[in-house]
Amino acid sequence: MTYHDSPVQALCMGILFYDAQRSGPLDGSERFDWRGDSALGDGSDNGLDLTGGYYDAGDHVKFGFPMAYSVTVLSWGLLSYRAGYEAAGQVTAAENAIRFGTDYFLKAHSASMTLWGQVRDFVGP
Repeated sequence: MTYHDSPVQALCMGILFYDAQRSGPLDGSERFDWRGDSALGDGSDNGLDLTGGYYDAGDHVKFGFPMAYSVTVLSWGLLSYRAGYEAAGQVTAAENAIRFGTDYFLKAHSASMTLWGQVRDFVGP
C-alpha cells in the first residue's frame, strides 16, 4: 500500500475494512493474518450454504440490503475512478472485495422467489 496523501490513505483503509468484515471461509486474498474462517454454519439450519458476505457494525449479523448497497457503491467507484484505484494500488483488493460480496449474494438468492436478506449467528433468549 502507498500512503502519500490523505485520499489514497482513505481509499486504502476503506478497502482494508472490507477484509476485516469478511464472514465465512476466507479465500486467501485477505490481508489480515489474524483473521480466520467464521460462521461456517450459516444457513445450515435451513439446508443452505449462506456462508460468506460481510458483517455489519462489528457484530455477527449480515444485513443483505446494506451489504448490497456497499458492494454496489464499491463497484461503481471502481468503474468510475479506476485510475485512482490504480494509483493507490487497490484495484485487485477492490475486485476481491466485490467478488467476495457478490459470491455471497448468489448464495443468498437460493431460489427464483427466495432471497435471504439477513443472516445472524446469535445464541441467547
